[in-house]
Parts: sequence; C-alpha cells; structure tokens
Amino acid sequence: MADRIELTKKDRMSVAWRSTFIQGSWNYERMQNGGWAFAMIPAIKKLYKTKEDRAAALKRHLEFFNTHPYIASPILGVTLALEEDRANGAPVDDVAIQGVKVGMMGPLAGVGDPVFWFTVRPMLGALGASLALTGNILGPILFFVLWNIIRWAFMVYTQEFGYKAGSKITEDLSGGLLQKVTKGASILGMFVLGSLVQRWVSIKFTPVISRVKLDDGAYVDWDKIPLSGQGLKDAFGQVASGRALDATKVTTLQDNLDQLIPGLAALLLTLGCMWLLKKKVSPIVIILGLFVVGVVGHVIGLL
Repeated sequence: MADRIELTKKDRMSVAWRSTFIQGSWNYERMQNGGWAFAMIPAIKKLYKTKEDRAAALKRHLEFFNTHPYIASPILGVTLALEEDRANGAPVDDVAIQGVKVGMMGPLAGVGDPVFWFTVRPMLGALGASLALTGNILGPILFFVLWNIIRWAFMVYTQEFGYKAGSKITEDLSGGLLQKVTKGASILGMFVLGSLVQRWVSIKFTPVISRVKLDDGAYVDWDKIPLSGQGLKDAFGQVASGRALDATKVTTLQDNLDQLIPGLAALLLTLGCMWLLKKKVSPIVIILGLFVVGVVGHVIGLL
C-alpha cells in the first residue's frame, strides 16, 4: 500500500501566504477564481504528480469563487483537506469540492465586512489617528503593524481550523456534518446581514403628514438671538434644553414609520429584493427597477 500523501505545515503556510493576493486577478466573470487557484498551486504540486492530474485540479479551482478576502482562509483549509483525501484515493469528486466552496463562501462573506471593515479597522484607525494628531510617528506605523498582525493571525488560524475540520467533513460526505457546517454558516451570515440592513439600505418617504405651530418658548426665537458668540452659546443651550429650531413642527411619513418600527421601509425593500431573486428575477433587472422607482419617486415627491 502506497504511503499517504500529506500536506505539511510548510505546504499549508505557502497556501496561506499566496491567499494574501486572492484579489490580485479579480475579474467580473469569476471574480476571485484566479487568486484562489494561485493559492492552491503549492498543494496541487504536492498532492498530484502527473501533469494531467495537476491540470485537472487547477481547472476545477478556476470555477467561480467570491467571498471576503480574509474569510477565504477557512474555506481554503477545508478545501485542502478535501484535495488531500482525494489524492489518497477517497471518493471526493469535483462536485463535492465545489459544493463545499460555494456552500461556505456566501454565508461567511457577510461576516468579514462587519468584523474587519466596520470594527477592527475603524478601531485601529482611531488609535493610529489619535497618535498621529499629536505628531507621533508611531500612529501610522502602529496601525499598519497591528492590522497586519491581526489579519495574518486570523488567516493562519482559520485556515488550520478549516483544514482539521475538513478531514472530519470527508468522513460524512453523505450529509450530516457537511450540512451542519453550511447551515451554521448560513445562519450566522444571514444574522449579520440582517442586522446591517438598516445601515446599508437607505429609503426615506418625504410626504408631509402634518404641520403644527409650536407655542412660544417651545422653539428658539432667532429674532431675539444676538449675532455674537454669546448669542450662539445661548442658542445652543436652548436647543440642548429641548427647544425646537423652527416655530413649526413638520412631521413626514418617514417620521411616523420610524416611530412605528425604525428601519421598516429598508427591511421591506430588502425582503422584496430577496423574494424577486427567489423568483429567478435577474439582479440586473432588480437594480434597474430600483433606479427607475427611485427617480420616479423623487420626481413625484414620494422619496
């Protein structure tokens, strides 16, 4: 019996290093497929000895792939385990490998943006900027060093985690564990995306519902505010105490919706787009439709 071919830590680190450039050949047809295939080359060379087997492996990894560039690491780890088992004779076909990639890349993509772009980077940026504002050269250096330490540590750890978990997935390709992994990733990704709907989707209804004249003392009387520093200070103090800026309180349709359920319009719009996608409506048609609705709504004074 032939010895089992295994990917060493050095082989896996070569893949991790190459995955840093996964965006390097991004394209509109298959997006990150070139960078993904480039990252897999060290493993392919180690696992397959013939030119034909290597070409076939490279070809199956040139299929469509797109996710957050750092979140690709755990998917790479699982894929490395699948390729290793396949090279050692396990019944792992192209469909299984591509199914794992597709099943994980979508849900996990929704995790990368809020974690890295909206949390880690702003925090490190604020830390670096606070030092830079005082003239400290360590500001940009600290941001660069900490960002790359966190990024690289995450990529290495999650790739190794995916590699170790991948060997367990291959033991049950018929359903159990693979379905649980993809289902869990889907739930997490949808939860994160759902929480960001109000931030990412902006829609406001402008029709005025009511105009109410406020009583004297309920608003800032600008005619009595002197044009001086003390006058501005008094105006800010009145606003801080709860006085309105204008004598008339204008309530729009959006104000009423926000009092009912904040972000309701954005949520309904998102759910509507998801329903159309489920009905196999082309994303291009949906984008054009939203553009037309937005323009018409603005012209007639609805949006």
